[in-house]
Amino acid sequence: MSEIKLMQGNEACVAGAIHAGMRFYSGYPITPSTEIAELSAELLPKHGGKFIQMEDEIAGIAAALGASLTGIKSMTATSGPGFSLKQENIGYGIMAEIPIVIVDVQRSGPSTGMPTSPSQSDIMQARWGTHGDHSIIALYPASVKEIYTTTIRAFNLSEKYRTPVILLMDEIIGHMREKIDLEELKDIEIYDRKKPTVPPDKYLAYKVSENDVVPEMAAFGEGYRYNVTGLVHDETGFPSGNEVVADKLLKRLINKIENNKDDIVTYEEYMLDDADYAIVSFGAISRSSKVAVNELRELGIKIGMFRPITIWPSPEKQLSELSKKVKKIYVVELNAGQYLLEVQRIVSGQCKIGKYGKINGEIITPQEIVSFIEEDIYA
Repeated sequence: MSEIKLMQGNEACVAGAIHAGMRFYSGYPITPSTEIAELSAELLPKHGGKFIQMEDEIAGIAAALGASLTGIKSMTATSGPGFSLKQENIGYGIMAEIPIVIVDVQRSGPSTGMPTSPSQSDIMQARWGTHGDHSIIALYPASVKEIYTTTIRAFNLSEKYRTPVILLMDEIIGHMREKIDLEELKDIEIYDRKKPTVPPDKYLAYKVSENDVVPEMAAFGEGYRYNVTGLVHDETGFPSGNEVVADKLLKRLINKIENNKDDIVTYEEYMLDDADYAIVSFGAISRSSKVAVNELRELGIKIGMFRPITIWPSPEKQLSELSKKVKKIYVVELNAGQYLLEVQRIVSGQCKIGKYGKINGEIITPQEIVSFIEEDIYA
């Protein structure tokens, strides 16, 4: 029996999070993510969960990190300015290996910007917003249904790799409504963090094996006592200033993500089999790009689209292979050219690159993409 709903993107995010096992939400209201907080406040108590509105964005992520340490799947959500405030604690979550999902429903900026206008301007902030050498997982859905499924996947990856996972969304998708059949999605696999297999007196909080670079995670309150710090630490969790310990720890934190790209990276390829040209696009703008591909095909231009769903770590292998098959890649994004820099780094002279972007708070339409690419090809 179907369970069809006309669901808003922000609503789908909360529904997906609860399906994944989220039972704690802490945050602070900010347009255009506020519905996520409102719906979490309404729905979590019905599922045995807790909601708390904190005094600011910093406290919002700090409380969620603390709840996760007690064994509860936790989430916080914000937009660009609040995302900036969360960065120090994102770094803390990376170093202390605390699973958490951070949702960023992007809006135009910098500073207060245009709170109700769409943007894709936090791409690089998601990758490098916190300080230090690190890796990060950031996912980017393009539809209401995909928000639901990708939110679940964000929790799964966070639990599996013991790391903060960022869910990037557009204001456009966050606020639009689309049909979704929840019955079709009820059997999505849920991943829970690994619990200790040793008694409390034998437990080392950050001990790993050669075959598994992600340590088991005890929950506070279950009889296990261990230290949690943002400092470089050894297997016990206590700080260490030893250069060998630091090198080993930081490389493990990076490699547990970078060496597992085949498991983490997801993407969509559209009409690329015979393509001479390709559009790289993501989120809401990929929907405009897909329509533009269809229209350009009707004009006799063999073009397709590549859409990163996992935007960090980058789908390097796939983009590199694509660049060897096409004459030119067009990066179309709702910013001044942030992901363009990553595509340029990966492609590195293997094919030509063009870019089309906007920063005026207006969406990029299919016709704008068609006109730009048609003029470029026939110039």
